[in-house]
Amino acid sequence: MNLQPENYGIDKVHQNIIYVPENSEFSLKESSVAWDFNGELQKIKLLKNNFYILPGGQKIHMEKHPFAPTWYLAITYSEGSFLHKLSTVSGGGKSEISKSLLNAIIYGTFFIDNKEKDFAKVDEILAYDYSNIYKEPQKEKDSSRLILGVKRTLGSVITLLTPFEGYTNEYNGFLKSIPDHVKALVFLIKKINDAQGIENNWRELFTVDRVNGRIGHCLMFDNRKIVTSYLRVGYGTDESWFVHSLRPDFLAAAKVQMEDDISATVTVPSSQLEFLGSDKEDRSVKLVENCEYLFFQRPDEAITRGYDKQAEEDLSKKNNFTTNYEALTPDDGKEIIEDAIQFDKYTYPIKSLIKKGATDENNLFFISPSHPRVLNDNTRSKNPRYLQTSPDFSNPIDGYLAKVGVRFFRKIPADKPVIFPVTDILPGRRNNPSDKKAGIRPLSVYNPIHYQEIPELFMDFICSLTGKSPSTTGAGSEGALTKGPFNMLVTTTDLNNALLSNILTEYKGFSTAAGYVGSNNRFDHDISILIPELWCRMGKKEKNPNCLIQEGALEKLNDFEYKGEKILSSRLGYRITRRFIFRHFGRIFEEPMGVFTDEMLKPELQNMDDFVDGINNIVEAQRKSALMYFEDGSIESTIPPLKVLIHIMAHGHYENKGIDHPELRKMFTRDYVLSSEWYKKRLNLKQDREISNWQDKISYLQRFKEQEVNKSICEELKLDDKLQFAQNKLEKVKSKDYLQSLTGTIGLDLIFKS
Repeated sequence: MNLQPENYGIDKVHQNIIYVPENSEFSLKESSVAWDFNGELQKIKLLKNNFYILPGGQKIHMEKHPFAPTWYLAITYSEGSFLHKLSTVSGGGKSEISKSLLNAIIYGTFFIDNKEKDFAKVDEILAYDYSNIYKEPQKEKDSSRLILGVKRTLGSVITLLTPFEGYTNEYNGFLKSIPDHVKALVFLIKKINDAQGIENNWRELFTVDRVNGRIGHCLMFDNRKIVTSYLRVGYGTDESWFVHSLRPDFLAAAKVQMEDDISATVTVPSSQLEFLGSDKEDRSVKLVENCEYLFFQRPDEAITRGYDKQAEEDLSKKNNFTTNYEALTPDDGKEIIEDAIQFDKYTYPIKSLIKKGATDENNLFFISPSHPRVLNDNTRSKNPRYLQTSPDFSNPIDGYLAKVGVRFFRKIPADKPVIFPVTDILPGRRNNPSDKKAGIRPLSVYNPIHYQEIPELFMDFICSLTGKSPSTTGAGSEGALTKGPFNMLVTTTDLNNALLSNILTEYKGFSTAAGYVGSNNRFDHDISILIPELWCRMGKKEKNPNCLIQEGALEKLNDFEYKGEKILSSRLGYRITRRFIFRHFGRIFEEPMGVFTDEMLKPELQNMDDFVDGINNIVEAQRKSALMYFEDGSIESTIPPLKVLIHIMAHGHYENKGIDHPELRKMFTRDYVLSSEWYKKRLNLKQDREISNWQDKISYLQRFKEQEVNKSICEELKLDDKLQFAQNKLEKVKSKDYLQSLTGTIGLDLIFKS
C-alpha cells in the first residue's frame, strides 16, 4: 500500500513535517522511548523542528534537553489514549489533564557521594544473583536476564531494585542497603548502555568533577555533567515540596487538548464506524467535540514564578482577557525588577512584559501571573482567571500530527475521517480537610486514584459534591453532573442519557484526587497532571479493573462500624494499593514506592474521625440531592437503573434491596439494557421522531413548490433533488434496519414523547 502523503490527502502546508516512504531504510526499537543523538539515524538526517512520520504512524523528532547539552530522538507512538474527564466538579482538574508535565519538572545535577564506594556498589548490584529473590517461584528466572542485558528493559531494572512484599526478606534487606543515588546510577548506566553499549567500559566513561583539587560530587559522562530531573508530587505540612526523581529515559507525553469545560458527546455503536483500530469491540463508543474557542483557565501554579510556563507565555500576549489580577504600574514594574533574584525566576515572556511595563510612558497598566488582585483584607485573590485560546487555533500542528499518525496507523483513506473515540474516563474530585471556623466539613477521604463501578460512580455524579476550591465560595453539591446552574431541561433527562451512555460504552471510571488526600497531605493539581502520564503508558489489560483487583492492585472499601455507627465506605469503591504503585509507577519514577506513603494510600490513618465524617458528609449530601427528585416528582421520569440509584441514595434501599443485591447490580450491565422494554421504547421513540422530522421536511418542500411565487426558482434551488433526498431518508428511517442500527445508542428520552 502506497503511503505517500499525496495519496493520503495530506496537504504540504506544514513544511516542517517529513513523511518517510515505505522503502526507506528506517527501523526502530518499539520498546525504547529515546536515544542520545549523534547526528544521523541511518540515512535520514534529522534537523531541529523537523517531524518525521513513518508509514506506521510513529512521529519522530529531535528534542533538546532543557538544561543539558543533550539531544534526543523523541518517538511518539502513532495512537495514544483519549482521556475524557467527564462530570468533574469545580477544582477537580479538568484543564490540568491536558497540561504538559514539562512545566512541573525540576532539573539538577546528578549527585555522587563517594566515587569508589558508589562504583563498587554498582559492581555488586550488577553481579548479584537474582535467581531466588521471590518468596514464591516465578515462571521466568531473573538470573537469565542480566541487568545490562538486552533481554531486560530499564523498567524491569527499576522493578527489580524496588523493595516489594513478594521478594524474600533477605533480598529486600539487600535492596534497602543500596543508597538512592547508587540506584539512580545503575538506572543511568542501563539507559546509556541500551543506546551505546558501554557494558564493558562504563567505569572509564563516568567521572566525577574536581573542586579545589578534591574529588567532588557531580557525576559526569564523557566529560559533560549529567542532569537529572525531578517531579513535584504534593506538599509537606510546612509547604515544602515533595520531589521525586524521574527515570533517566523519561520524556513527557505529547498531548493534544481535545476539550476543557464544555463538550458535546454522542454515543455510537462501534459497528457503525469505520477504521476504529484493530481492537474494535462490539460495543458503543463515545465521541466528543469541544464547544469552546476560549478556555476559562485558573492558573493556580502561576503564583510560583517560572513554574507554569504555559500560563506565563499566555499571559504575556496581547489582547488577553484576565480577571482578579492586580493592575501594575511602571513603578510596580521597576520594584519587581529590582528584586533581581525573584525577577530572574520568571520565564522570558513575562520578563519582557514586566520590562515593557516598567518603561511605559503612556500610563498603561500591565499584569503579572504572580500578582493576583489585592483583597480588602490585604490578602491576594486565590481565583485569578484568564481566557486561553484553544490550542487548536494557537498551535494546530499538534492536532495535525496526531491525525496524520492515526491515519497512517489505521490505514484510513484520504476521503474518510479520522475518528478519536474516548478510550478512558478519568473524572476528578476536589477534596478538602475540615475547616471548623468556616463550617466546612472534611471531604478528603479518597486516595490518589479510585475505581468505582457504575452504581457508586453515578451516585457521585448525581450529587456532584465538591470540596473547598479557589473557584467556589464554599463546599457542597453542584447539582447533577455539575450542570445544575446551567441546565434548562429536567435534570433527569441528562442523568438518564449520561447513565445509559456509560452502561452502553462500558467505560471504567477511575477518579483522581485534587486538593488534598487525607487531612494532612496537600497535592493541589499535581496528581491531575501526573495521572495522564501514567495512563498513556499502561496497556488495555493493565487498566482493566478486574485484572487490577485480581492481582491486588485495587482494594475494595467495605462498610464498617465506628463508635456504634455504620459507615458506608463502600460508596468510595476501590482504591489503589502498594502493589499498583510497584507494578506501574516505575514507568515514571526511579523510586516508585516513595511517591505515596501508607497514610496517602489509606487516608484514615491520618485522622479516623475526619475520615468517618468525610464519608458521612458524602452520604448525607447524596441523600439530600436524591430527595429533591421525589419532591419535584421527576423521579417518575427516570430510567430504571437511575431510579434504583436515587432510591438508594435517598432511603438506603430499593424495594428492600441494597445496592449490593445481584438483581440490582445486573441492571447496570449492557446486556440488561439491550434486552429491556424501556430501552426498546427509547429506540422506537427515536425512530418515530426521525420519521416525523423527515415528513415535516417533505411537507415543507412540497408546500414551497406549490406556491406560485416560488415556481420560477424551484429548478435553480434543485428542489426536486432535495425532495427526492428527503423521501429516500424517510424510507430509510421507517425501515427495520434503521431501528436495528439504533441499538447501542441512547435513543430518545421518554419525557419527549408527545
